[in-house]
Amino acid sequence: MEWTPDARELADLELLLSGAFEPLTGFLGHDDLHAVHERGTLADGTPWPAPVTLHVSADLSPGDEVTLLDPEGLPLAALTVAAREPDGLTSGPVKGLGAPEHGPFARLRRTPAEVRAELGERPALAVTMRGPLDDLSEIVATAKELDALIMLLPLAYGEAGPAVVRAALRAKEKLPQDTIVVSVPLAPREEPEIDLELREHVSTAYGAAEHLAGPDPVHIPGPPHRRGLVVFFTGLSGSGKSTIARGLRDALLELGSRTVTYLDGDVVRHLLSKGLTFSKADRDLNIRRIGFVAAEAARHGGLAICAPIAPYAATREEVREMVESVGADFLLVHVATPLEECERRDRKGLYAKARAGLIPEFTGVSDPYEEPDDAELVIDTTHISIDAAVSQVLGALRSGGWVR
Repeated sequence: MEWTPDARELADLELLLSGAFEPLTGFLGHDDLHAVHERGTLADGTPWPAPVTLHVSADLSPGDEVTLLDPEGLPLAALTVAAREPDGLTSGPVKGLGAPEHGPFARLRRTPAEVRAELGERPALAVTMRGPLDDLSEIVATAKELDALIMLLPLAYGEAGPAVVRAALRAKEKLPQDTIVVSVPLAPREEPEIDLELREHVSTAYGAAEHLAGPDPVHIPGPPHRRGLVVFFTGLSGSGKSTIARGLRDALLELGSRTVTYLDGDVVRHLLSKGLTFSKADRDLNIRRIGFVAAEAARHGGLAICAPIAPYAATREEVREMVESVGADFLLVHVATPLEECERRDRKGLYAKARAGLIPEFTGVSDPYEEPDDAELVIDTTHISIDAAVSQVLGALRSGGWVR
């Protein structure tokens, strides 16, 4: 079978295949993870600082082979399954099938063996970076004391990766001429001590005699009116969510202070999700597609408005995570007009068709709507006008600082 790991798993896979995680040759299983947690070793007693895991949501048996793909569908490695736990934790050795696509600064991605060959017998001081280096004096002094070459290792993971590499290249300009820069896709670990140990392990793999950890960046978010935002309306068919969403779009365009992208559920169905059915799987896929487009708009500081039914809590949470993972904000608006009122309106005649059995799996009739318990704003349009509802949403945007 084929499987596409998530971003952290892909980064770990690249380091496994490059040799940066030696002696590891694959993803860890339950016994090794227990040993890492308890003793800081693998099950056989080999020192190892951190979990390196893969989760696959498919039935697998020991001996099965899984082709691991990048997000574009290119094969990167073959995993031979050693074990799979009920939660999807899948362990086993990996064998490379193709070189990964590195994206920006690909020329700076090198294997530990290549770097060690360049260093030869000369000692190196590795400096791992997740942000800019404000003070270079300690690095210079330590390298001079060791008579060592300076090796900057920007840990280029995720959206911040290119910025970290640029910071390393700027620092290189102020350091000795023989300083080298090697981009390493090491994902951060939550526990600072484990993250530091893993950085030291990777530095040694690249041939460093000593290691300095650059300071972690301090994240100061920009003001809300400059950050990306997704306003995500959810509610039953006929609740008024699309009408409120269109009113919000028009009001924001009149203000002219934000770039607005409007993704109406019905319009998306005709274009982005044409051909999908109304099965649960296809409805989830439709919402994920809407979430992806909205997150891309918000990634660059735009404001996206979405108005699907989005009946399932887990899928709404996926969209929230998509948006927040690109550094944008997410505002969930539950248009909580009761089913009875939505059915009374029935402007499109959908409820009548659903009651007659002509529309299977219709939300609110033959399929559930999971009401949100995490909505930032709840609106019932039974007894208020659309203008009043739009004003409530605008008020939330103003109070949150997203609109001035």
